[in-house]
Amino acid sequence: MARRYDSRTTIFSPEGRLYQIEYAMEAISHAGTVLGVLAKDGVVLAAEKKVTGKLLDLSSVKEGGYGGSGEKIFLLNRNVIAGVAGFSADANSLINYSRQSAQRHLFSYNEDIPVEQLVQRLCDLKQGYTQYGGAFIPLCVTSSLHMATGLRPFGVSLLYAGYDPHYQFQLYHSDPSGNYSGWKATCIGANNGTAQSLLKQEYKEDISVEDAIDLVIRVMSKTMDSTTLSSEKLEFATLKLDETTRQPVAKIYRPADVDALLAKQGIGKKDGDVEMK
Repeated sequence: MARRYDSRTTIFSPEGRLYQIEYAMEAISHAGTVLGVLAKDGVVLAAEKKVTGKLLDLSSVKEGGYGGSGEKIFLLNRNVIAGVAGFSADANSLINYSRQSAQRHLFSYNEDIPVEQLVQRLCDLKQGYTQYGGAFIPLCVTSSLHMATGLRPFGVSLLYAGYDPHYQFQLYHSDPSGNYSGWKATCIGANNGTAQSLLKQEYKEDISVEDAIDLVIRVMSKTMDSTTLSSEKLEFATLKLDETTRQPVAKIYRPADVDALLAKQGIGKKDGDVEMK
C-alpha cells in the first residue's frame, strides 16, 4: 500500500503519513549511536564510529583540531557542538550550512548565535525538503525542469550541545522532518531505546559534568555493538565554561584522551588489544 504514496516526499498517504520521512528515520535507526547528557555545568556528547580499519589514515585525527575528531562529532561554532547519526555525506552538508549561519550571525551582531536559533535555521532547511517536489529553482525556469529535479529528505539526525548567556547550557535533537526538541538526556541511532531506558533510570537533575561523563560511558558500554570501548570505536566531546573568562569551551577528545578516559573508568581495551598511538 505504501508504494502508491512513497514515490514523492510531498505525497501524503490516506493516514496522513509521509513515507519518505519515515524511511529516512529508519535509516538513522541503523546508524552508530550518539548520546548526549545535559549537566548543570556543561554538556557531554559521545558517538559510536562505524567506519574503522587498520588502513585508515588517522594522522589528522591524532593531531586534534575542531573539524571533527572523526566522522561523528563536529564544532559548529565556539558555543555549539553537534553529534550526527545517519549518512555522513548528508551530515557534512548540514554541518557546513550551520557553520555559515553561525558566522553570518557573528559578523552581523558581533555575538555568538543563540543555540535554539541555530537549530531553528537548520530545521527550516530540512523542513523545506519535505514540502517542495523539486529543487529550489527560480520561477522563470520551466515547470518541466522543476519536476525533473527531485529532492529527498536528509538522512541524518543531529544532537546539538550548546551554550548561550540567556538559557545557559542546552541540548537539542532534530530529525529529517525538521522537528526539534530540547532534552536533558537523549540518544539517537542504533539501540536508542535501550539507551533511553538506562538514561531514565540513572539521570539526575543536579548531575555534574564529571558524573555525566561516567553516565555516558556506562550507557555507551551497554548499547554499542562493540564488545569493548576504545578510541577506534568511540568519539567524545564536552562543552563547559572557562573558569577565568566564563566563555564556552568545546573539547573534542583526541584518541589518546578517549583511551585515557576509558582506562580511568575501567572500560578500556583488554591487554591483548592493539592500542592506537
